Amino acid sequence: MSGTASVGAEKRRNRKKAISGKTDQTGTIRTIIRVGSMDYTIYLVAVILAAIGVVMVFSASYLSAGASKALSYDSFYYLKKQAIFAVMGVCAMHLMANVGYRYLQKLALIIYIIANALLVLVQIIGLASHGAVRWIPVPVIGQFQPSEVAKLAVILMVAFLISRNKDILKKWPTFIFVCAVVGVTVALIGIGNLSTAIIVGVVGIGIIFISSTHLLRFVVGGLAAVGGLVGYLVKGMLDPSGGNWRGGRFAAWLDPFGNMSGNGKGYQIVQSLYAIASGGLFGLGIGMSRQKTFLPEAHNDIIFSIICEELGFVGAAMVLLLFGILIWRGIRVALNAPDTFGSLVASGIVILIAVQVLINVAVVTNTIPNTGIPLPLISYGGTSLVVTMALVGILLNISRYSKERM
Repeated sequence: MSGTASVGAEKRRNRKKAISGKTDQTGTIRTIIRVGSMDYTIYLVAVILAAIGVVMVFSASYLSAGASKALSYDSFYYLKKQAIFAVMGVCAMHLMANVGYRYLQKLALIIYIIANALLVLVQIIGLASHGAVRWIPVPVIGQFQPSEVAKLAVILMVAFLISRNKDILKKWPTFIFVCAVVGVTVALIGIGNLSTAIIVGVVGIGIIFISSTHLLRFVVGGLAAVGGLVGYLVKGMLDPSGGNWRGGRFAAWLDPFGNMSGNGKGYQIVQSLYAIASGGLFGLGIGMSRQKTFLPEAHNDIIFSIICEELGFVGAAMVLLLFGILIWRGIRVALNAPDTFGSLVASGIVILIAVQVLINVAVVTNTIPNTGIPLPLISYGGTSLVVTMALVGILLNISRYSKERM
């Protein structure tokens, strides 16, 4: 019996060594990556945020939808569409959570080419809204926004290039090449959507920054980019002809109450500030917002102000806490990913979500000039919601291969 026990104990020790990557009996180093359960905290938080989005989109839109002849006076119009998008998003999240993320590494170049082709196509057959051409008409679905797919494409492509050649960022020519890969997509998006182009640029350069040891390059490049953007905005602000409408937004940011009359660009942000102020500590209650009757497109990018008004400081803080948990768990997934590609993809997804939340909340509180960045998982929009939940699904899949059980 004692001999049998000794043999069993020896087998367990050998198995443990093999799993941990230590040398086994043959002297060969083996690394066995175990597929475990996904990070259910990320899963639960994503579903909760999407559910909050469905409720708040309805609350913010039912009055305007019910008064709209174009929507057949259907108060439930946006609720029904957002609920369908949420279901599609959950399906996309489950699909990506169960498809090995390493397959995406093989498809990175194809996805990148398709995304950029769609960005070109949208300029040819795209639909215009509020002066910008951003959507491609699709039968049954309605509209499709290629820039959302481009976010995924840039994350995958940059992660693919760096993971295939860890020295690619050391020399200037190859460093510039990787930056150019990001720059091409940013330029195509920027034709009709500067704010999203900036987001994609930040995500792409963020992944490169994480992978590089040359800090000075980013300092110089960042200062040049910020200087150019500020110069562009200031020039537009000083242009009395109004040819640069982004400059007008910059002027409205500096003095929103002085740019409210007529079609003044300060009107929306002032109404947003009123909504935040009227919410108080605990809010007016779901559906009880007063400012949604004044806020243009209250269910879209400015929806966080309605959350503040109806749920108050406590409710808004809880929503931000959920985003904080999602970002924190995403960082842990990136740190414990089994390979460079997985780590960089997870990092890109976390940067994307974090930057969008930061910018959206900053716009709503007039901390930065107004942009068209949605609040992830909450703002109305099918492409944005489905793609974001698919990205969360990729994050969940990477978490299944974590070196440390989450």
